[in-house]
Amino acid sequence: MQITAAVARAPNAPFSLESLDLAEPREDEILVRVVAAGVCHTDIAMRDGVYPVPLPIVLGHEGAGVVERVGRAITKVAVGDHVAMSYHSCGQCACCREHAPNYCEQAFALNFSGARPDGSSALSQDGRSVHGHFFGQSSFATHALCHERNVVKVRKDMPLELLGPLGCGLMTGAGSVINNMKIAPGRSLAVFGVGAVGMAAVMAARLVGAGRIIAVDLTPSRLDLAEELGASDAVDATRGSVVETILSLSQGGVDFAFDTTGAPVVLRQAVESLARRGTCVTVGASKPGVEVSLDMAQLMTGGRQLRGVIEGDAVPDVFIPQLIEFHRQGRFPFDRLIRFYPFDRINAAVADSLSGRTIKPVLLMSTNAN
Repeated sequence: MQITAAVARAPNAPFSLESLDLAEPREDEILVRVVAAGVCHTDIAMRDGVYPVPLPIVLGHEGAGVVERVGRAITKVAVGDHVAMSYHSCGQCACCREHAPNYCEQAFALNFSGARPDGSSALSQDGRSVHGHFFGQSSFATHALCHERNVVKVRKDMPLELLGPLGCGLMTGAGSVINNMKIAPGRSLAVFGVGAVGMAAVMAARLVGAGRIIAVDLTPSRLDLAEELGASDAVDATRGSVVETILSLSQGGVDFAFDTTGAPVVLRQAVESLARRGTCVTVGASKPGVEVSLDMAQLMTGGRQLRGVIEGDAVPDVFIPQLIEFHRQGRFPFDRLIRFYPFDRINAAVADSLSGRTIKPVLLMSTNAN
């Protein structure tokens, strides 16, 4: 079938909307009509060569839509089901068997190679192959192929336009707080960078009853919104020492620090803001080879920890429905982060995301979710 997709053809170049051919789903694939897809900084980083994905490629990994066709081996969803798409995993390695598919041993091949495991791509143009299968979906398109392991059936009374970002960015922020840190009521947290991931962490920390929640960012409007969504304190990183301010606010350091930036200087600030026996979690995507310098004595003598976390330690089939229910209860108002853009304005959405004007851009491929 012919579809419209946003193709990344060169690093730092705009996406181009093009007509592509999408092959029929194989027996283990699901064809989804994409209604909406979130724009994540990971998509931008891949386009710009932070990680070596092959070009040209169709990106997009926060898709939501309606199942149009299923392969013979599919039993999880049926035609007409509403779904959100997330990251892909093999289901067979040790991590997958131990309910940690976010650390799947085949994660790179399944999510970043630009092809199926056999090296083929379902996307082509005038007979020439175009890379796809990004996160097992490539949802910057009017239609996408996904799999049972990275598709989540969702309730039909929730707007599909809202649900795509639950598959990665919002799941990463909320999941890091709920699944990894397991913040107990009254404990303190500093969030470094309150974009979509950081804002989800702020909302999740409030949801679980954290005490002091400190938001750190460069953009005043984001800090204002973070306070509205649950932060007890907002720290403008352009004014004075971030570490000294947090140590003062928390009377000696926070129990948890959350780095969403991947910037070495910020990660060091996060670690230095910890109280004794505190834990810093980082989810920021850094270019391979980037190193961070830490005071080893401070890390060791205070019993502090530093952890890297992928996808919020979340199993999508379990966690995405939980986040939807939290939203229905009014306890996870992630809709306040979203601004919608027509699909053909994808480059404006990217620009607004990079400038900080929009926290979570969502592309609308269609206004009809039925």
